[in-house]
Amino acid sequence: MSATEIVPSTETMYRPRTAGRKAGNAFFRGLVLVLGLLAVAPFFIIMYHVVVNGAGAINWAFLTQLPRPVGESGGGMVNSIIGTLLIIALSVLLSVPFGILAGVYLSENKRGTLSSATRLMVNVLQSIPSIVIGIVMYSWIVVPIRSFTALAGGIALAVMMLPIVIKSSEEVLNLVPSGLKEGALALGVPYHTTILRMILPSSLGGILSGVMLAIARIAGETAPLLFTAFGNPYLNVNVLKPVDAIPLMIYNYAKSPYESWLKMAWGASLVLIVIIFLLNIAVRSRRERL
Repeated sequence: MSATEIVPSTETMYRPRTAGRKAGNAFFRGLVLVLGLLAVAPFFIIMYHVVVNGAGAINWAFLTQLPRPVGESGGGMVNSIIGTLLIIALSVLLSVPFGILAGVYLSENKRGTLSSATRLMVNVLQSIPSIVIGIVMYSWIVVPIRSFTALAGGIALAVMMLPIVIKSSEEVLNLVPSGLKEGALALGVPYHTTILRMILPSSLGGILSGVMLAIARIAGETAPLLFTAFGNPYLNVNVLKPVDAIPLMIYNYAKSPYESWLKMAWGASLVLIVIIFLLNIAVRSRRERL
């Protein structure tokens, strides 16, 4: 008997196992695809309803005019758009510098009592309900000055942004190779120059993504603004006076019995989503250039 007859060929030996692996691989790929589509399905369902119900309300007058009294047709939401952008800008200016500095501290001091306590407080702050933050800011700011203000709303949303910016900055800075900092320090570069000129620029794209995530988190918040910014049917850019915001407009119009106001609430929802989408595109395009 020859050796060829005793030892089976390689093709015969591995054909069943290879076929089983291919079948298992195809099944797993299909399962991942289905689960992935199920995960993003709520997004498309929500977008479908918002676009179908809100697209008809959007026109040039809707984006450039002030709201009109009950019973009058037409009107717009320019006061809400300007108020939302104003409050978001205040929140970014108040939270981003402190959040990045705190993230730098935590990434540079991974151990220690103060670092552990800071991480604990950041986690607790992130879990505090938004309405509680609004009530606290109402007691701290609105009651003493006896006035609702855009500044109070910006501070309330900045407090909500802070833990997200801190944690995202820390995680991104931890990814920077340690050799980059060690090489700079070995060449005699001061510590603060190393952080400001080398560490932060090398992780700026990730930090911007964290800031964008924080903005998306606060852009639709209503509860803190009810206690701080309150709302304003007129156009106002004074941070020491009440202002309207798109979430406040959606909240007030969506609970009304008037069909025209319900349609405007859907339109405002679509505008808010578009604003967040454009901010994401701007930050992503800027990140790709870095």
